[in-house]
Amino acid sequence: MPPARSLAAGVRRRGGTLLLLLLPLPLLLLLFLRLISSPPRTPSSAVLIGAAGGEPRERRRACDYASGEWVHEDEASSAPRYDETCREIFKGWNCLANGKRNGRELLRWRWRPRGCELPRLDPIRFLERHRNTSIGFVGDSLNRNMFVSLVCILRGASGGVRKWRPAGADRGFTFVRYNLTLAYHRTNLLVRYGRWSASPNGGPLESLGYKQGYRVDVDIPDQTWAEAPSFHDGLNPGQQLPSRWPFATAPWWAPSKFDPVQSPMLFFEKGIPVIPPLLPSAGLDLALNYMIIFVNKAMRPNGLKFFRTQSPRHFEGGDWNEGGSCQREKPLSAEENNTLLNWHSSLKVEELFSLDNNGTNVEVRLVNQHLMRALEKSTFKVLDITRMSEFRADAHPSTTGGKKHDDCMHWCLPGPTDTWNDLLAANLVTIEG
Repeated sequence: MPPARSLAAGVRRRGGTLLLLLLPLPLLLLLFLRLISSPPRTPSSAVLIGAAGGEPRERRRACDYASGEWVHEDEASSAPRYDETCREIFKGWNCLANGKRNGRELLRWRWRPRGCELPRLDPIRFLERHRNTSIGFVGDSLNRNMFVSLVCILRGASGGVRKWRPAGADRGFTFVRYNLTLAYHRTNLLVRYGRWSASPNGGPLESLGYKQGYRVDVDIPDQTWAEAPSFHDGLNPGQQLPSRWPFATAPWWAPSKFDPVQSPMLFFEKGIPVIPPLLPSAGLDLALNYMIIFVNKAMRPNGLKFFRTQSPRHFEGGDWNEGGSCQREKPLSAEENNTLLNWHSSLKVEELFSLDNNGTNVEVRLVNQHLMRALEKSTFKVLDITRMSEFRADAHPSTTGGKKHDDCMHWCLPGPTDTWNDLLAANLVTIEG
């Protein structure tokens, strides 16, 4: 195989725009918010960050929602936000309808951040607060997982929903009474890619012995979401909507998706192959950098941007195509408290995800490292769902619904992605005040 070189990591919105972007591999969530007609408001004292001396006494440090633990609740206080009858739930994720043995038990766990509380998303307040807004999820099926969760939560509070597909979206819904639109844009790598075959006339890659693979254009966004950042510029000027769009590309950058010999990823920049060829990790860095630049240029000036971090997998005994499974019925335990309430599984989170162990699921933290480097000097904010999700080995569909392979990547609905939306709503309240 030819050598590959490494690469250094080359609000109230009355008529504003808010964009959420999510990548599957970095499983990212980008949120863009544009304030148009509303006057700026000071955030409430409960969420202002202020630990430095000399600041007003009522200011205090914002809650770190990423650090905490799952606590078990009684049945009365853990009622699901929606049930198996929500029509948007993909059949394979409907653990209640499919009779997953712990389908209801897995809903009795609540994420409790250390030193604060993560409020449950109130659908009526969310709809009211985000009137005249468009929320878009951009990414692979894991993004759809989160999108469907939010749709189902809100549908229980507002029945008047119109189906449509804005700006190349795979699917979309507008809650008519509130003029709130949710849209999902499917993309695997975030950037454009497709099959590549050697030319009989030769070329740079052919001279290195490549015969086939996947061409990945690191500087060109996938057409399914390319219009998303500026989508609302084309709307009727009388209904200036805010927009949000999440992105996801994570598992698609994993070695199991692109065989390095039979179907390698071949990176192109400005229309020509990158020589020497890049490793997938270096290609990811390059793609992230280009897409961040693209979004910044395409977004309106006062956009608020979030990236959602990687969603963990919980394969044990091998990867998805190697007989790996996820049959646990309780959350994993934390390294420092592995007997909490006697409710948790004895397997510790670090056994599955530690970089030192180099296990099947280690890509979660590796990809997050690439993401954080790419975002270091950007204006993006991070929606960190990784740590809270690492515990939830019990909440994947597994083999329910008659699957041939365990699904240890997607999440049961209802399930942990409802908590991701709690986190999204809490961050919006923090930012908007």
